[in-house]
Amino acid sequence: MATTTKQRLALAICDFLSTSLKDGTLSADDGDSIDVAINCIGESFKVDPGDAASVAAATGTQNLLQIYGVYEKLKSTTAASSSTSSSSTSNPSAAAPPPPPAAAESQQDKVPTDAERAQAEDLKAKGNRAMAAKDYPSAIDLYTRALALHPGHAVYLSNRAAAHSAARDHASARADAERAVALDPRYTKAWSRLGLARFALGDARGSMDAYRQGIEHEGSGGSEAMKKGYETARKRVEDLEAEAADTAAAASSPASRGGPGGAGGGMPDLGGLASLLGGLGGGAGGNREGGGGGGGGGAGGMPDLGSIMSNPMFANMAQSLMSNPDMMQNLMSNPRLREMADRFSSGGGVPDLGTLMSDPNIADMARNMMGGGGAGGGAGRGAGGGGAGGQ
Repeated sequence: MATTTKQRLALAICDFLSTSLKDGTLSADDGDSIDVAINCIGESFKVDPGDAASVAAATGTQNLLQIYGVYEKLKSTTAASSSTSSSSTSNPSAAAPPPPPAAAESQQDKVPTDAERAQAEDLKAKGNRAMAAKDYPSAIDLYTRALALHPGHAVYLSNRAAAHSAARDHASARADAERAVALDPRYTKAWSRLGLARFALGDARGSMDAYRQGIEHEGSGGSEAMKKGYETARKRVEDLEAEAADTAAAASSPASRGGPGGAGGGMPDLGGLASLLGGLGGGAGGNREGGGGGGGGGAGGMPDLGSIMSNPMFANMAQSLMSNPDMMQNLMSNPRLREMADRFSSGGGVPDLGTLMSDPNIADMARNMMGGGGAGGGAGRGAGGGGAGGQ
């Protein structure tokens, strides 16, 4: 139990050091050093910094920082009163009212008094406690008031950026963090908060750059938290680049342009092709077997497509059709072919291929498919014979 003034002061100092760790004034990296200092002070003054009752009795209702802030304020007020009194005697209009808080924050060149610094630190500590309690609006207000007293303070800006991020106002967080790193690039927490804000706003590449600069300023390869933020942003950049590459590849693929086999209008009508080849196959079957049209066919007169495709002429024709969607489209849009295919598929009998080949448009398409005039003639004769055999 502290019994002397010096012992109570020692406990107040230990409380100040411990509170500075908890409220974020000191980083977690300093924790071991602060613990050693607290233990040394306790042993030297024969007090127990871990005894909450002794600390409370030593500090009363105000901690050491608040007590010292009052002292600095009184000291500043006394000096200011003396200065104002002497200057007003010679120049009554010299005194001017202080600027409002909003204007004060924008005056980054303003040099705060010692009392203003102490008050700003107290506001920052309260803001840190509000953050710990997840009271983000209060934290933002307290950091703003601290900035009004001490404009252009990188730590206050960075802390307010963290509060904005927690409140999901990522645009404001980015603005505060960017101001903070511009004022003090060595304050690496601001780089981390800038990386987080940019990532939340969809700027993965900008986020990666912020974390990279934070790692460089930290040195020794950077902290684990900073490296993890960098890797998360880098992975997102790679994913976006892969998605863009996939989209570009899909846009340039034959399927997207409606090319052979594509879904953009160039896909051949395989059902129509089967109907058409069925009609042609019936004639061919009749020609080969010398029997009626539809020889070798399946149920209902539908020919065996396997047998049809074993015929080199029809295999060549099918290959030409499947590799040339324009030819396939023209073939299936011919009204005479379409009519014959429909009639055959509905049981109306095998079409007369000889009559079919008398159509100059169809004969020309056949010549193109079969590779020239000779092939076309062969096709005509074969088709004609098949038609005759089918009658």
